[in-house]
Amino acid sequence: MAALCPAGHAAEGVPDFEHVVVIVFENKEESQVIGASAAPTFTALARRYARLTAYYAVTHPSLPNYIALVSGGTQGIHHDCTACIVAAPTLADSLDAAGRSWKTYAEGLPRPGFTGAFAGRYAKKHVPFLYFRDIASSPVRRQRVVPLTRLRADLQGNTLPDFALVVPDLCHSMHDCSVDAGDRWLARTIPPLLKLPNTVVFVIFDEGTVRNHVPALAAGTAVRPATRLTVRSGHYSLLRTIEDAWRLPRLGASARARPITGIWR
Repeated sequence: MAALCPAGHAAEGVPDFEHVVVIVFENKEESQVIGASAAPTFTALARRYARLTAYYAVTHPSLPNYIALVSGGTQGIHHDCTACIVAAPTLADSLDAAGRSWKTYAEGLPRPGFTGAFAGRYAKKHVPFLYFRDIASSPVRRQRVVPLTRLRADLQGNTLPDFALVVPDLCHSMHDCSVDAGDRWLARTIPPLLKLPNTVVFVIFDEGTVRNHVPALAAGTAVRPATRLTVRSGHYSLLRTIEDAWRLPRLGASARARPITGIWR
């Protein structure tokens, strides 16, 4: 059973964010990105905002990490399947129940709610909400999985949801292309998100290549400048932070994880 945060304000040490944005890249250890000559944008953000220096992914390969990030567990998924479906509560369910909004913005997605495995450089395995039965079986809820091109319109129209998961394509995520390609994509994508009031933009990687010690940043107006979190954290910590901020049920392993604190304004 999911544990509930106490009623009232956000949990101690975690702000009541206006927006939470999570951008997920692919398959890099921290040492491959932060401080690398090919990653000036990542390095600059790490210096300007908060660097989570001991952030670890959950497992290998990609999909179980994405599933864990939004549900507090891998839900029995051990490989990058494309037709598998799980029945478990997710962050999307918690947000809906609390009257909060959410979307996934996926680069290369052919149309809202598309459930195919691949389309050009788009890969379903990086869009976790489509693997949960109560979303995959609902045409209405699937409409919240939209092409990345919708992000600009939502920002301009002041309709960005409370929670946004932003997924680059197979090249810009660094899965198939270089660190430089991902860094340049981030430089184009993140600036308007950094201006939103009381907002955090988490920039993380799904998994590493050896130790699963992945690059992780928290940027935006809710973040205290030039800070570091040196205690161990990871996908469950990130989920717990969102849950505590908005008084949502703690899903699965997030109930045992420490929220991310000490870096907020």
